[in-house]
Amino acid sequence: MRRLLLSAAAVIGLAILIPSTPPANAQANTQEDAPAKESAPDVPDAIAVPAGQEVLFFVHAKGSQIYTCQAGADGKFSWTLKGPDAELTDRKDKVIGHHSAEPTSKLPMWKLKDGSEVTGKAAAHVDSLDADSIPWLLVNVESHAGKSGQLTNVTTIQRVHTHGGKPGNDACDESHKDGETKSTYTADYYFFAPAK
Repeated sequence: MRRLLLSAAAVIGLAILIPSTPPANAQANTQEDAPAKESAPDVPDAIAVPAGQEVLFFVHAKGSQIYTCQAGADGKFSWTLKGPDAELTDRKDKVIGHHSAEPTSKLPMWKLKDGSEVTGKAAAHVDSLDADSIPWLLVNVESHAGKSGQLTNVTTIQRVHTHGGKPGNDACDESHKDGETKSTYTADYYFFAPAK
């Protein structure tokens, strides 16, 4: 009889403990709701981000690099980059912004739907792993504008994993002066800010 009472007490004790621990899937759901922290891409040292910075977020760009036919200092004509025109999407392929050239400074500009924007200037580059693609870049942010948002604290940008974007084989000579050509491209951009 004593053993039976002890067994019953043990079962009741377990029954009381079990509801107090959250189900395993409830813990999993909580972890899934938290956004995954971005890791910095693996890049050559030449375009490495200075120490003390961390990735804030990532975007994928898909669009065009626009070139104009211009004469250089030597008088020879060649395709000169006018600027990008690309849609920016997040990891879920949701459009969150646009990449273009700032109208006045002509610097590359990233503008997000949250109202934040930055312009930047290339500080270093390395050839793409794909010989037919535009280089990978390290970009220093030159200015911030718009509302407070994801780009507010960004100081450095990396362009990596480029595909396409180089000027095509269209003729560029005096008879085509100021003519434009577009080249489709994709790239990944990583946005960095000082680590907190």
